[in-house]
Amino acid sequence: MIVVFGIITALYVIFISLLYVAYNKIKPFRSEFENPISRFSIIIPFRNEAKNLEALLNSICSIKYPKSLFEIILVDDDSEDNSVDIIEDYLNRRKCEDFSEISIIKNNRQSNSPKKDAIQTAMLKSKYEWIITTDADCTVPSLWLQTFDAFIKNKSPKLIVAPVTYEVSNTILDNFQLHDFLSLQTATVAGFGIGNPFLCNGANLCYSKPVFIELNGFDGNNNIASGDDLFLMEKMVKNYPNDVQYLKTQDAIVRTKPEPTLKALFNQRIRWASKTSSYNNAYNKTLAFVVLLINASLVTCFTFVILGFVSWRILAAFYIIKFSIDFLFILRSSRFYKQNYSLVFYPFNSLMYPFFVIAVTFYSMFFKYKWKGRTFKK
Repeated sequence: MIVVFGIITALYVIFISLLYVAYNKIKPFRSEFENPISRFSIIIPFRNEAKNLEALLNSICSIKYPKSLFEIILVDDDSEDNSVDIIEDYLNRRKCEDFSEISIIKNNRQSNSPKKDAIQTAMLKSKYEWIITTDADCTVPSLWLQTFDAFIKNKSPKLIVAPVTYEVSNTILDNFQLHDFLSLQTATVAGFGIGNPFLCNGANLCYSKPVFIELNGFDGNNNIASGDDLFLMEKMVKNYPNDVQYLKTQDAIVRTKPEPTLKALFNQRIRWASKTSSYNNAYNKTLAFVVLLINASLVTCFTFVILGFVSWRILAAFYIIKFSIDFLFILRSSRFYKQNYSLVFYPFNSLMYPFFVIAVTFYSMFFKYKWKGRTFKK
């Protein structure tokens, strides 16, 4: 059994080390803001986001970009709170002077995926050639569109993956989520570094509308509740492998909020895990399996220690190896996002993480989950 643990740990170290090295292959993008020409339709689905919408709208107001070159489409996905009233009141108070065009539309449900339906609904009403998606619990930077415009003119991409991070308080739960998310952000960049993009985030995603239409958008995965970002990227990578690119710059960072409770976090991660088996990217599936194995090994080893079958020194050795490689991996993104302060929570988070992963994986295989007041099954 110890030999098996050792082999799994070695595999994990190899995978993470390769990604760690690949991260630096993606160089920071140096923006030159001259004569913006790209036109953007910003699509923001929302459901029961009353507490977050004002911060989002304030950040949109701060965008430094010609108002004639972008529009905002907010898609109401059957909100049960006063989200729509809050938006309308905000726009009335501001008299819309900060917006070129903004509209609030109702989601036209067609599938098992409310968010994909919302984006498709907005796409039919959008006027411009570039689509940007973000979420209603996010805030966007003032140079957001200028940076996308500069990148488009410089790189001629079809799809742009851009950075996202959590805005956290000084709590264990917030920083637990942040560390998990930072590891995903490092892996996202590293995927581009190895020439095999396998992660992205719909909270900061930009793509060509004509190409979206050409590839039939989300057709083929509408039965899966989430994955509006990853499945679209997989299509883009398959058809335009050199035109899916990562925008590595702090000028484009979108910030979102962690889940407020452990229950909400658990449901969110189940939602993410439920789409893993549907990925087409073999590397993504393999990496997810190796991550699952290393965490299952630690939980199993811990159980054997409790039962007296394995020495605690063996568990400590495996834990220290994983602790060290994960710390260096997270450090990549924590420096980029200037969130090194959170690392004080890392020792505790690293102890809890294997148990969390196993619980999420088990639950996602056998049970339904709730999200935004709705119940979904895998």
